[in-house]
Amino acid sequence: MNPVADERAVRVALGLGGSVGIGAGRLDLPDLMATLAAIERTGSVQGLADALGLSYRTAWARLQAFEATLGQPLVRKVRGHGSALTEAGRALADALAEAQRSLDAALGREARALEHRLTRLVSGETALLRVAGSHDPLLVETVAGRAGCELSVLGSSEAVRQVLAGQADIAGFHCGALAPEAAGPPFSTVWASDGLLLRPVFEREQGLLLAPGNPLNIHGIADLASGRARYVNRQKGSGTRLWFDRLLAAAAIPPAAIRGYGVEEFTHQAVAAVIACGEADAGLGARAAAERLGLAFLPVGWEVYYLAANRSLGAEILDDLAADLTRRAGRSTGYRPPGAEPGGVGEPVAAGF
Repeated sequence: MNPVADERAVRVALGLGGSVGIGAGRLDLPDLMATLAAIERTGSVQGLADALGLSYRTAWARLQAFEATLGQPLVRKVRGHGSALTEAGRALADALAEAQRSLDAALGREARALEHRLTRLVSGETALLRVAGSHDPLLVETVAGRAGCELSVLGSSEAVRQVLAGQADIAGFHCGALAPEAAGPPFSTVWASDGLLLRPVFEREQGLLLAPGNPLNIHGIADLASGRARYVNRQKGSGTRLWFDRLLAAAAIPPAAIRGYGVEEFTHQAVAAVIACGEADAGLGARAAAERLGLAFLPVGWEVYYLAANRSLGAEILDDLAADLTRRAGRSTGYRPPGAEPGGVGEPVAAGF
């Protein structure tokens, strides 16, 4: 793929439009929203006129027309303070703002999908594919080898939020031992949305990354609460951090009992590097990261890694990347294709977890 040059890049912005009919009258929603917002922001009809580039007379006439159609005043005079929205005006502004917020995410996703289609139409080339994903060595390697594709490494929660908001085309995420529908927002939102596509792409083994030889003789999560081991955590919102927090809760261990709980890194590789250089003794991460730096590894369990994308983007784009990741997982230590039977790769879950 050859991403289109910047000078021919297509950028789409979609917003709330439409109108409301009341009897024979009609309210243009963008004009109404702009009018109410300007009154609220400037506190005067003159401020409304200046904000919208209108004469005072035109601004006042527009406001009167809105009030006549609605049958009630939207603005009231405030002695010594210009103008303010009435109770009805405030309620209307709030209702329109809520509608805008509800539509922003869907409009953002559709704008990204439209950019891809228009780029092909205008230039015959392929728009840059933006992937926001929770860190995984296999994902990093795969995206790096694909032209026209860029990866932003984020926590699972933020990656999903970016796709939901149309700020990324594809999200890569994981929920630990939970399925997306059981993991709560934003993961359950992806699962429940008809406007999104969801693909399990591989399973990977997670566990405690430990100093070579496991010198502290760590055999389970309870050993981390003794205070002997220095722990290095993942950042808030990452799937690995969420999984570790659930493990602590299941064992009735408060985070404060974990020495180093507040020390955070943003990738599995960074966690492994901190342990390898002797600055920490343990951290939860992928087996692949432990093997790359020669660390000891205590298995916790297997989890599914997912890709999600806006349905309007097209299933073929998502499925192409998903198939590539699944193929690579089948020949990589610490990974297996989704739904594969255990055996040959990985070990049983460690006692104490």
